[in-house]
Amino acid sequence: MSKHELFRAGIVHFPHQTSQPDLDAQCISDGALVIAQDKIIAVGEYSDIHGMYPEAITHDLRGRWIVPGLIDSHLHFPQTEMIACYGKQLLHWLEKYTFPTENKFSEPDYCRQIAPAFIRQLIKNGTTTGLVFSSVHADATDALFEAASEINMAIIAGKTCMDRNCPAWLQDSAQTAQSQSAHLISKWHGKGRNLYALTPRFAPTSTEDQMHALGELAQQYPDVFIQTHLSENMDEIEWVKSLYPDCDGYLDVYDRFHMVRPRAVFGHCIHMTDHEWARLAESGSTAAFCPTSNLFLGSGLFNLDKARDAGVHLALATDVGAGTSFNLLKTYGEGYKVAQLKGQSFSALQGLYAMTQGPAVAYNLDDSIGNLNPDTAADFVILDPMFDELTALRLENSQSAQDMLFALSMLGDDRAIYQTWVAGQCRYDKSGT
Repeated sequence: MSKHELFRAGIVHFPHQTSQPDLDAQCISDGALVIAQDKIIAVGEYSDIHGMYPEAITHDLRGRWIVPGLIDSHLHFPQTEMIACYGKQLLHWLEKYTFPTENKFSEPDYCRQIAPAFIRQLIKNGTTTGLVFSSVHADATDALFEAASEINMAIIAGKTCMDRNCPAWLQDSAQTAQSQSAHLISKWHGKGRNLYALTPRFAPTSTEDQMHALGELAQQYPDVFIQTHLSENMDEIEWVKSLYPDCDGYLDVYDRFHMVRPRAVFGHCIHMTDHEWARLAESGSTAAFCPTSNLFLGSGLFNLDKARDAGVHLALATDVGAGTSFNLLKTYGEGYKVAQLKGQSFSALQGLYAMTQGPAVAYNLDDSIGNLNPDTAADFVILDPMFDELTALRLENSQSAQDMLFALSMLGDDRAIYQTWVAGQCRYDKSGT
């Protein structure tokens, strides 16, 4: 049997880092992607590629498009079952829905039940890498890594740490946050495709002692990720000021504990000062733009121009469960609307970059994910643009990758995902075969 598989379809990706995705996307209307085992080995025009691999198993997918596996840069595994719960704004929503749901994850069997369901939702929507908040329970983080490892999927995750301003039954302490996080780093970070993220939920739910303990780990393990929330809600910002009166703003809380650096990913970043934008850029940190969540909770409108002008790494994220969909294409569509309301622009290729190569570059992972370059992991998605009568009518005379992506961001959902391939294996097929 041939060791190579060749996929003939339209192809769109970003081979390199760019600040101009509209100009630097590689768009091939009749392309070929060749994989061997778990790696991509060739990409280009079908006419140039197919003769080089005469023995390859060929998948004729003309009419469909291949994009890199999508990267969701901020979402919550324990909130899978509470997506689309009617709520007010952030702090009320946490108390009413989030904390009670996360308490269920004190039971290891429950963690092992939900983790595969969460992974299936990612894959069904074309997401092949996620930056994931687990619950405060170490067993839940183990269950998530185990479920991802079963399909050789790249997951960046961490145990959420909280030792105040949450129910007593969800609190850990500075000592347990540090010891359990250190154990999980030793067990999972860099093992297979797993990477660890130190995860203080947000500054109000961690005492200075806990932040100091996590900051020690951040210094001890300079290549682990850091994920948390920043400037999502105006009441939250005022709360942080009252809890950390000696700090110069919200971002400075994290900065004082060595958490503002490359591979630090801050969810939301809506109500930011110019100084904070400059500090994020200088540090190499990433802002995760979560439009469906920001709209759902009434948190505010992200300022794309501020992020871009400052030179901050930008990543799209669903923020499930405040986010209303696991689908990053729909998430981009809501981001486009946010930009419209701000009088700004956010093209479909810019959106695709923010869910593929952009975050991969920010996380120093672009040698393995985020693009379709040879020798990267064979993580890719096959899109079915004309999945129903309406999209077929809309795209019948369109040859543009940008137009196709934009149409799917408005009209599509998981039905637009034809197949999702993870490390060279088809892990989701819409046809069920």
